[in-house]
Amino acid sequence: MSGGALLAERFEEHRPRLRAVAYRMLGSLGEAEDAVQETWLRLDRHAEEVDNLGGWLTTVASRVCLNELRGRSRRREDALDTEVPDPVLTAPERDDPEAAALLGDQVGLALQVVLGTLGPAERLAFVLHDLFAVPFEDIAPLLEKSPAAVRQAASRARKRVKEGAPEPDRDPVAQRTAVEAFLAASREGDFEGLVAVLAPDAVLRADGGAAMAQLSKVIRGGAVIASSAQGFRHLAPFGRLVLVNGAYGVLTVIDGKPVSVMAFTVSGGRVAQIDVLTDPERLAALDLGGLTGPTG
Repeated sequence: MSGGALLAERFEEHRPRLRAVAYRMLGSLGEAEDAVQETWLRLDRHAEEVDNLGGWLTTVASRVCLNELRGRSRRREDALDTEVPDPVLTAPERDDPEAAALLGDQVGLALQVVLGTLGPAERLAFVLHDLFAVPFEDIAPLLEKSPAAVRQAASRARKRVKEGAPEPDRDPVAQRTAVEAFLAASREGDFEGLVAVLAPDAVLRADGGAAMAQLSKVIRGGAVIASSAQGFRHLAPFGRLVLVNGAYGVLTVIDGKPVSVMAFTVSGGRVAQIDVLTDPERLAALDLGGLTGPTG
């Protein structure tokens, strides 16, 4: 095997971890792929200088993502409350090792939503240390800060995550029960049923993108969300259960085309948060691999 082929093979061994880091950093599957590709291009130019391949790749991919996050901050000063990250969809009954590698053991899209509210330094420190066990000493040079300062940044991020993302029920049965109850009540137009399954302080975030900007909103309160859901009752029969970032959610498909993805955070047996993506452009770009077929 040639040196170039061997290098490519070794890079592929690290690709799942790099994609996972980049996705958690950027919240965009397309941008994560671009970051991984840029990392490969840099490796191809500097291969002879690399001793610890895994550490070098993680560092370079993180730096690429950090530059992208800083660029976003300059381009958009105000965070969009309605922004929903790209979801990762899988079938409930089918193991998907690639999705599992991308998501790790973190359940739900709510964490990714909160990560999107963090500053670049805090996000990098939290993602690398808390989600991928990178030591603070290795993160410090990336941020040009001391390890102690990086530790503080991760601590601030951890506090924001704890405050901003409801603690999800890890039991998949509890998740599925609540989501099925929500879906059934939506189909029947059962307002009381919806209120019963929603937490009183539940939050719904909807992202329609540029094409469906009128649908972008944040709704707070279980009763208010239940009332709003009744306006979309006509779509409920087209919804089917899927896993959204490892937790139960709903994919709505009409005539073979995705109309929306709903990610649910179930906490204490009730729906605490719903993140809805209705942006046609981003929905069309998702890998739905067989999920848009007829329901059983």
